[in-house]
Amino acid sequence: MAKTVALFLFVYVAGIVAGHGEYRGKETVSVTATLGMPWPMPQQYSSTQDLFTINRNAFKFRATGQSCDILESAFFRYQTIIFGLREEVLKFHPKLRAGTLTELDVNVKNKCDRYPYLGMDESYNLTIAASGAILNSNSVWGALRGIETFSQLVLQQSTDMFSVNGTTVVDYPRFQHRGLLLDTSRHFLDVTIIKQNLLAMSQSKFNVFHWHIVDDQSFPYTSNNFPDMSKMGGYDSRHIYTQDQIAEIIEYARILGIRVVPEFDSPGHSQSWGKSIKDLLTKCYSGSKPNGQYGPIDPSLESSYGFLAKFFAEIGKVFPDHYVHLGGDEVNFDCWKSNPNITAFMKQKNFGTDYAKLEEYYVQRLLDIVSGVNKGYMIWQEVVDNNAKIPKEAVVEIYRNQAYMLDVYLTTLKGYRTVLQACWYLDLIKYGVQWQAFYACDPGNFNGTAEQKKLVIGGETCMWGEYVDNTNVISRTWPRASVVAERLWSAQSVKDATAAAPRLEEHRCRMIKRGFPAESVNGPGYCPQEYSIPV
Repeated sequence: MAKTVALFLFVYVAGIVAGHGEYRGKETVSVTATLGMPWPMPQQYSSTQDLFTINRNAFKFRATGQSCDILESAFFRYQTIIFGLREEVLKFHPKLRAGTLTELDVNVKNKCDRYPYLGMDESYNLTIAASGAILNSNSVWGALRGIETFSQLVLQQSTDMFSVNGTTVVDYPRFQHRGLLLDTSRHFLDVTIIKQNLLAMSQSKFNVFHWHIVDDQSFPYTSNNFPDMSKMGGYDSRHIYTQDQIAEIIEYARILGIRVVPEFDSPGHSQSWGKSIKDLLTKCYSGSKPNGQYGPIDPSLESSYGFLAKFFAEIGKVFPDHYVHLGGDEVNFDCWKSNPNITAFMKQKNFGTDYAKLEEYYVQRLLDIVSGVNKGYMIWQEVVDNNAKIPKEAVVEIYRNQAYMLDVYLTTLKGYRTVLQACWYLDLIKYGVQWQAFYACDPGNFNGTAEQKKLVIGGETCMWGEYVDNTNVISRTWPRASVVAERLWSAQSVKDATAAAPRLEEHRCRMIKRGFPAESVNGPGYCPQEYSIPV
């Protein structure tokens, strides 16, 4: 999807007009990081002066309720994240003294789900006291979020010794859909980079990876049914995702409690599709003859829907999440208008000259196909903006930057579940501190009824791929994406950017310590442990 950047150039131009020196003068206030404060802020959080020491050679996680591979994987992972060592080290048990914490008891009440899903229970309670440390949750997903919070409370005092204050946490997310979009069509991202991003997502409690996997520029998805799509539509044979690699990414996301929602955008943004699928794209005309150009998928041909049925039957099997993102944005009608076969089809269907009705016809056929493979669907807002009559099962994503809260209002007024993205474009950068604008955006901040506000199920931040690749996508995404994570997780009352800045500073340094090249977001300062570039 080529989101229009021109609307945002004024930010850059304003910086030039104001003068670089003037800009720099406004951005030199240092922020002092907190110590042992969580991000995102829990719904209820209190800490005492009681201090408990942890010897990393003795501490362990213990399942006292339900357990499964997801929980055991988390225990192993966080043993390394917190203490920087592997399980084998635990064979050594030093002598302990009073006030030492030796384990976190994790009590999961219900049997583990296989995959995360929309509406999963991510609530948990965490207590750290003289009687011990206990994490209670209804589901394994809540346990994952609670273990992450515990990991953020622990501070290192020396090589082997750590500490944690007495703490009580009652926590759950404000919104059920908390996503991050990565675009792998404009620049291909290696599997290792995607997995690193997923790990970072889990440490800010995101739960949806919106994978904008293909677009006009390239088609890196390797289809079993249509292998020529990646052979002819990918940049080259190296810049594709095999079925095994896709399965690897989905599995990695699963153990982190993250849904993978793939996006296959159509009928527009599909130029790379047509390189291998004959007659899929609309032939554009100049006068009475084709001019060699191609437009969106041709909605007048039954062969288009035959292809789509077979393709999405495969997608339904490859991606286990209930939802597929079907796009539907930025459909240019000019090519349709130029094609005499489309004109004849419009007349046959009594659409007149209303090409929005033609788009509606295509979308409805596609939705029927996707529903037929027992999948739900997300769509971009144009589909309903153009007054297409589509089922209320759809989840509509708002991306247009102008008057986006009005768009949220109008979409929920029509009865659609809604996800907001419009105010969280990570790829649009400027000089200075930028994250406060992200922090100020709230998906629930519109004058709708209580029923309308219930239809807002969350939001997504996005990193479109025109100017990021393996070299810079992680640093440009983090920790600014974490700001959005807090808006979507924490209570609506947690909105003071000045109060949040020291915690964000600590969270950024925590990411540095954990091996992420998270960029500076608050101006001058330093982290106790600097990021080391791998050699």
